Amino acid sequence: MSKRRTERLLSIVVLLLSSRRYLVPEEIRSAVIGYPEPEEAFRRMFERDKDELRELGIPLEVGTNHPMDDEPGYRIRRQDYELPEIHLTAAEAAVLGIAARVWRSAELSGAAIGAVLKLKAAAAGAEAPGSTAPGADATSEEAVAVPGIEPRLTTQEPAFGPLWEAVRDRRPVTFAYRAVGRTDATKRALEPWGVVNRRGNWYVAGHDRARDATRVFRLSRIDGPVKLSGPAGSVVVPDGADVRRLVEEFGKSPERGQAERATATLRVRAGAGYGFRRRPRSIEPDPGHPGWDIVTVSFAEEKWYAEYVASFGPDVVVLDPPDLKDAVVAKLKGVLA
Repeated sequence: MSKRRTERLLSIVVLLLSSRRYLVPEEIRSAVIGYPEPEEAFRRMFERDKDELRELGIPLEVGTNHPMDDEPGYRIRRQDYELPEIHLTAAEAAVLGIAARVWRSAELSGAAIGAVLKLKAAAAGAEAPGSTAPGADATSEEAVAVPGIEPRLTTQEPAFGPLWEAVRDRRPVTFAYRAVGRTDATKRALEPWGVVNRRGNWYVAGHDRARDATRVFRLSRIDGPVKLSGPAGSVVVPDGADVRRLVEEFGKSPERGQAERATATLRVRAGAGYGFRRRPRSIEPDPGHPGWDIVTVSFAEEKWYAEYVASFGPDVVVLDPPDLKDAVVAKLKGVLA
């Protein structure tokens, strides 16, 4: 579903939920952005939108506000739309809070933020990942995030969205892939089994049709779009397939060892940037900047690493190399623009 259509459907739901009376199509048309001007085109699109909402389980109620009304209208009764109350334990709310804080991407951040707001409103302790002991009250003032825990997974690779959809729907895909040490991309046909993150990088594992073997691909090396190449349900994941183990073994393979690694010198604010502090080459206080540390780290791919560094905002400053510094500055300027 396109972003424009998703926004239009969401606008219809919000409009009909907030109305205490039935709204006729013309009223919906005037309040919702995205409908065409010609009457016939609007009617066709509106009928498709109604069908889509009903398929999604949205309870559209049809009726009139007065017996003399010529055209029926639509509304959504809040009691029919809302789910029954859900009760979460402190541990369950903490796990959901961690999951919501981890996702920092356009793909999933909107849903995560909305879920946390609902958990906050219900006083379920969603802000307390890891800070509440088993059996403790997650709604207490002490239920706050633990300093030093900074989960952050980015999904900025363009391939993530279509691959996640393909894994969900069990559909094969095709894409061009640049292997380590090669400048030209080759076409791959894959039956994806899962997408996992390892040490800040995203990988997809599955059955490579051309090679008739299990393969793992790093998303940052996919060149161009990922295309769905088969119907939903046509991919069968073998029993016992462990995608995470496959990715870990791939990370130890000779192919990964061939990747050239560069060194970066970073100025990291104290109490932040825990991803850089896990396996640094060196770390020491910055004598010229109290409250900051000089952290030396190694990295393999400048483009991905620049995005990762930029995601920490003002808490991390690149001192060296100049190319990485320029890439981070360009990324931050793009965000401001």
